[in-house]
Amino acid sequence: MASAPADLPLPGTNGVKYREKAGDPVRLASYGLGTKATYLRAAKGDVFSRQKGLSEAVVSPDGRLTAGIPTAYRAGHDSLLITDRATGKTNRIRTVRAPLVAWGIGWSRDSRKVVLTVQRKTGNTWRTAGFTIVDVTAKTARTVPVPGLTRESGFWWSPAGGLVSPYRDGLRLYRPSDGKVAATWAGIGLTAGAEDAFSPSGKRLLSWCPSRFTEGLCLVDPATGRLALRVNVQPEALFGWWDESHVIAVMAHGGAYRLSVVDLAGRTTRVLAELPRATWAAEFWVTFTR
Repeated sequence: MASAPADLPLPGTNGVKYREKAGDPVRLASYGLGTKATYLRAAKGDVFSRQKGLSEAVVSPDGRLTAGIPTAYRAGHDSLLITDRATGKTNRIRTVRAPLVAWGIGWSRDSRKVVLTVQRKTGNTWRTAGFTIVDVTAKTARTVPVPGLTRESGFWWSPAGGLVSPYRDGLRLYRPSDGKVAATWAGIGLTAGAEDAFSPSGKRLLSWCPSRFTEGLCLVDPATGRLALRVNVQPEALFGWWDESHVIAVMAHGGAYRLSVVDLAGRTTRVLAELPRATWAAEFWVTFTR
């Protein structure tokens, strides 16, 4: 028999409760409201606590570490804080010097590295200037400038260890060693999801369908860089994969929203949380460990 779901209260979210079951393929690890408030789940248990002084907090895929972005510079530098979840010990690793910022935590699947998107403010607009790779074992950071990036550019790891970023109506693969373009996939739509857009097996990649299609969600074959499937569903946002055949999406519902599990036919198969309009308007986000 399926176990009854546990309703986990999420502080600071207008009464949102996350419905979790034993045996779920992913575990809610952190959430937040834009960069104003970040909440992290305890290493053991179901309590979420606000992380004062952090604008982001993301648990590593193996669950051992937390990467956090401070809300302010220290000694003129942005930083990444790496915390051992068992001991509570934190190491501060400098990333970029002001006025640059490095944000958007992307863990490699082996939990050894973090990629951050580097931006510079020009007037009132933030523009992407490159990426920073943090080696969490060596406690070092290396920043690579990349020319020709668009405003939408942001960097995530591919399962093979390259870097993926949206580019025009598709995406580009970059070499992490020097930022050179390894491949360009045009016409497939922008990568979808704030976390890992690749499925657990790495054999599927999520994208927002290009405007020439009526469907909202597309799947790309990473082996060929071609569209493999179009899903007739219109999510407000995507937060990665539930399992190989389901995604985690925010769907409009009854004047508000739902954090839902959606299959590749576009059907909602499970509701994880009811999201009031005010909570979603506050830029609600979630991260998971597998």
